[in-house]
Amino acid sequence: MKVPIFSLDGKPQGEVELPPAFSEEYRPDLIRRAVISSQTARLQPKGTDPMAGKRTTAETWGKGYGVARVPRVKGSGYPAAGRGAFVPHAVGGRRAHPPKVEKVLRERINRKEKRLAFRSALAATANPELVRSRGHLIDKVPSLPLVVEDRLEELSETKQVKEVFQRLGLWEEVERVAEGEKIRAGRGKMRGRKYRRPVGPLLVVSRDRGIRKGAGNLPGVRVVEARNLGVEDLAPGGHPARLTVWTPSALQALEARL
Repeated sequence: MKVPIFSLDGKPQGEVELPPAFSEEYRPDLIRRAVISSQTARLQPKGTDPMAGKRTTAETWGKGYGVARVPRVKGSGYPAAGRGAFVPHAVGGRRAHPPKVEKVLRERINRKEKRLAFRSALAATANPELVRSRGHLIDKVPSLPLVVEDRLEELSETKQVKEVFQRLGLWEEVERVAEGEKIRAGRGKMRGRKYRRPVGPLLVVSRDRGIRKGAGNLPGVRVVEARNLGVEDLAPGGHPARLTVWTPSALQALEARL
């Protein structure tokens, strides 16, 4: 399948052949599983000391003393003697259900499934209906997938990137992201995650020659090199069909990788 290549002025200046992966079957189930696998791979197992709260010689007094039959500290010294110990509801006692390192945190996925999910996520970015259903504004975007000449990688000023986005019909999408920023509901706002922001366009380049600096200040826009492209970039949160902009050299690097 061939798609047009657009110049920085927004005019077509040739065609490029898309890699065969863009014709892959759409598999949202596999894409979501691959994203979860990628997210959980970053989790680190954690647990408590198995002996925490148990390093005591406390024993229960048994029946007949008119007190609860919990383990109590031995001796006659004040104030520890006779105080409850070991049990979860006692000060300094063990935890009832501590986190355990044995807990299964990671979603496992086969390599072939992961590769298929990546190809399926690529194909989803070329489907206008799926991209539109994800919430992206693409009415003024001339083509999907959108391929822009390699000079895009050299734009190091935000003003230049903004002008190119306006010519290619992408600026409405950036404005949508800026207007959609909201304060997060819940306790997360107190933990360094105060704002929620929609996901905007993804720029896939072969090499960063200044574009990361030029597009880094635009809300929702992310720049990634083709060699580092993953399922999470194409389907943030497990939701496929992100609005994606490619350069011809990035497509070549991607085809060599697949």
